[in-house]
Amino acid sequence: MHRGGFLESPTIAYETWGELQGKGDNAILLFTGLSPSAHAASSPENPAAGWWEDMIGSGLPLDTDRYFVICINSLGSCFGSTGPADIDPATGERYRLNYPVLTLEDVAEGGYEVLRHLDIGKLHTTVGASMGGMSALAFCVRHPDVSERMLSMSAATRALPFAIAVRSLQREMIIKDPKWDNGNYDPEDSPVSGQRLARKLGMMTYRSSEEWDQRFGRERISFEEHSSNPFYGDFSVEAYLENHANKFTGQFDANCYLYLSRASDLFDLAEHGGSLKAGFAKLELQRALVIGVTTDILFPLRQQEELAAGLKAVVPEVEFVRLECLKGHDSFLVEMDAFRPVIGRFFETFNI
Repeated sequence: MHRGGFLESPTIAYETWGELQGKGDNAILLFTGLSPSAHAASSPENPAAGWWEDMIGSGLPLDTDRYFVICINSLGSCFGSTGPADIDPATGERYRLNYPVLTLEDVAEGGYEVLRHLDIGKLHTTVGASMGGMSALAFCVRHPDVSERMLSMSAATRALPFAIAVRSLQREMIIKDPKWDNGNYDPEDSPVSGQRLARKLGMMTYRSSEEWDQRFGRERISFEEHSSNPFYGDFSVEAYLENHANKFTGQFDANCYLYLSRASDLFDLAEHGGSLKAGFAKLELQRALVIGVTTDILFPLRQQEELAAGLKAVVPEVEFVRLECLKGHDSFLVEMDAFRPVIGRFFETFNI
């Protein structure tokens, strides 16, 4: 592991779409944000809609008639890749807090091991959004000879104090839940209250206040289930947060969330050489696309501008696209009409 310790024979979960050509001439490696699984799009093996369903498939920007798309479930997650919720073969017990310190460099290395497993020596493009964008950058720095192109969305070279503070508070919410029990909770009786609060705070940073003004205003609704609480439940925006918190809770392991959250804070391109300039100098990309959203408060637009400027110093062709999306940091997941044309042009530029 990047910061010490090791995992014995870890599993890396992944899904693929399309057909591989050669040794990876048409291969696209996709890293996810903090919470998604490797199921980015539906397939004959799993027809359920994926988290990037409108972007991957025949005739879509990541065109599976042309490209072989590989989506990685992050190391440390709870959707197939080895994480704190899994069994440590050395002890026969769950790793819990005995899991080594996790970094996005480790997540990137998980992607590299999948490529080795598939006998892919060269990638067409490495893609990532949010935490996945930083994982993609870590991958391209650690293995500069593998990927010729990179697509980064709503990501950065490192987290700024606001994002670190938000994630720190989210982690504290989970840890302060009595059921967390220093990480030794029963998976069937997890720290739900802490996770719900953390998710609510997260949703407040994933979307924009402009969207909520238009979507909710000061609309009032009835909260019968919270009738005993005189300080909760007048406004529709509260119902929105409650609904998202309840959907998330129980789906994602608390310790896995803590480890991936901290990994997002720890990543800093400057650690690869001693400065951002030195980190960028390690890249051997031929082309890059950086997309930022004006209403993103978690990874504000100036961070994508900084990333694009650093790339321009070492990469022959770099395009920076500023999108006027309403839905903040989550726009890459939900505002497909804005993202599809930009990403489609990026991939249409090249012939395989």
